[in-house]
Amino acid sequence: MRRRELIYAGLLTGGALALPQWGRALGHALAPGIPHLAAVKGGEAEVMFDRAMQALGGMQAFVKKGQKVVVKPNIGWDAGPERAANTNPALIARIVKRCLEAGAREVVVFDNTCDTWNLCYASSGIEKAAKAAGARIAPGHLEGYYQQVSIPNGVKLKEAKVHEALLESDVFINVPILKHHSSADLSIAMKNLMGVVWDRRYWHRNDLHQCIADFTLWRTPDLNVVDAYRVMKKNGPRGVSVADTTIYKMQVVSRDIVAADAASAKIFGSDPASIGHIRKAAASGVGRMDLDKLDIQRISL
Repeated sequence: MRRRELIYAGLLTGGALALPQWGRALGHALAPGIPHLAAVKGGEAEVMFDRAMQALGGMQAFVKKGQKVVVKPNIGWDAGPERAANTNPALIARIVKRCLEAGAREVVVFDNTCDTWNLCYASSGIEKAAKAAGARIAPGHLEGYYQQVSIPNGVKLKEAKVHEALLESDVFINVPILKHHSSADLSIAMKNLMGVVWDRRYWHRNDLHQCIADFTLWRTPDLNVVDAYRVMKKNGPRGVSVADTTIYKMQVVSRDIVAADAASAKIFGSDPASIGHIRKAAASGVGRMDLDKLDIQRISL
């Protein structure tokens, strides 16, 4: 049976995709000289990404020849890039380009949007940028695109319907934008994973922070790239106007989704321990929020 068929049959529940064992040992299995996290400031999004990836061993450390890659931006809102409601399209284009250069056979970009999906894809600039770079754009607006998976050891979230593109992928790159969120306090890497599932209403009704943390027990991204170039400081997650945003010109890149969120929370001006899902995910062992004990490469351009 193919990988997708095994997943759908439930035969991998509790296996490699169901419980990301590498996440449990994160911080102990990195190649010599490779930091846990790269934090870059002062450049354009594309340049900052390239510098971060140099520090982390290059895209070839994450993507191998012939692999299928899913790149998951935040494309949730029918708003232009200047509103900072969605991920920077130039950053997505650069990630797609680097994946293909590393030998990926296909790069798929998608999101389960909040506003009308085709308007979000167009207004954000991500559809145009991703296609120009060579990616395939996949819709996420129909329930038929999603298949049920079990969440091992989930406290509140025991199962979820996950988009088929992610189920079929070899490499998962998570590319959120850092912004304020009225319900989750902050929307960063873990919160961005709500865009790969179908029923988000359940999460909001059943301890949102716990559900966000629980989902990481199923599968954590292979790479998290946090866009903190233009940051929405208030009225998130959609925002009202450009006045809600501040230019930071920063980026956080890490294998560790918890560390990425913790570092990004500090950039925002928040204590990571005050954000429920960061604290809960760290407690579950998915990743680490104790940034002072991690090897962080700070790069100024």
